[in-house]
Amino acid sequence: MPEVTAADIAWMQEALAEADKGIYITTPNPSVGCVLVKEGEVVGRGHTQPAGQAHAEVMALRSAGALSVGATAYVTLEPCSHFGRTPPCADALIRAGISRLVVAALDPNPLVSGQGLDRIKAAGIEVVTGVLADAATYQLRGFLSRMTRHRPWLRLKIAASLDGKTALANGDSKWITGNASRSDVQHWRARSCAMVTGIGTVIADDPQLNVRILNGEDWHGRQPVTVILDTDLKISPNAKILKNPQVVVLTANTAQLQTIASDHIQVVVLPREGHHLSMRAVLDFLSSQSWNEVTVEAGAILNAAFLDSGMVDEIILYQAPKLLGTGGREMIASKPLQNLASATTFVVKDCQPVGEDMRWILHTQPKPSALVQTEVE
Repeated sequence: MPEVTAADIAWMQEALAEADKGIYITTPNPSVGCVLVKEGEVVGRGHTQPAGQAHAEVMALRSAGALSVGATAYVTLEPCSHFGRTPPCADALIRAGISRLVVAALDPNPLVSGQGLDRIKAAGIEVVTGVLADAATYQLRGFLSRMTRHRPWLRLKIAASLDGKTALANGDSKWITGNASRSDVQHWRARSCAMVTGIGTVIADDPQLNVRILNGEDWHGRQPVTVILDTDLKISPNAKILKNPQVVVLTANTAQLQTIASDHIQVVVLPREGHHLSMRAVLDFLSSQSWNEVTVEAGAILNAAFLDSGMVDEIILYQAPKLLGTGGREMIASKPLQNLASATTFVVKDCQPVGEDMRWILHTQPKPSALVQTEVE
């Protein structure tokens, strides 16, 4: 079994940092990082480019040039072995003359799934896997979810007071959380393939749910697809959210489709269950798209519906140090419980201050590490 050294862990951390640079641009491909190291020095680095362009390994090899010969390649995901829009990265690494490959997570994509590593081993190159696998799996959680569970990684984003309110009884909600939290939210939107909300939120708040400013600068990059659940097609043609580049309206109303459909607005008819859309049909639609991560920013009823479906993986909760008192909007319209043993329990992934607020990252099951098997060989 090849030895994993402290240097291997340190360099894989560098590769993970490199992968972070691509999280807003690579969908539907995963954002992968690659660092080439020779004689204790980085000679090349790179991360995945937008779909159809170079993968991380190729970017790193380009920056290293002839120095890649004899280098160790640290890659956060198993190199691809198939011809897609770009040639196989496994072949590129072999041709470049690397002497060793260290990989964090294996790729469950059936077009890869160990074949990349087998090809590299067959070329006489030492291969080590599973180095910082948990960190890489979390970083790649959207792509891995789509590959292994055939659905996107689904998160709820909620901003609330200490007593769990998202607005006053009169609807006033601007602003419960502070500027820092609202800036931080832009990060989750930018990395999402789609943003989902309900017609109640659209009517009450007239949000746009797009990415406007990221890291203090105006954002001109990819925008997530906007998905609106509107059972009876109540949305106003003047709603701000309809100005987004790509909009999908899910409805059960077939009588007025022509009122909003346009080149950038797709209307999809789904079955109704009672007064609302079938949540099963909504989830099937989300899973049918090539989306890695989907973020829901909605009201209490839709938040509860997604949670009751069992498909929520992550909650991002911004909690302001304020009490809004009785009345007002709840953040989740949960059903009453008869005993504490039946309460929904979350795993705290992270909790830290963001400006004057606290940001909780809460996980349901399964944990990200369950998305893919990784072992040190």
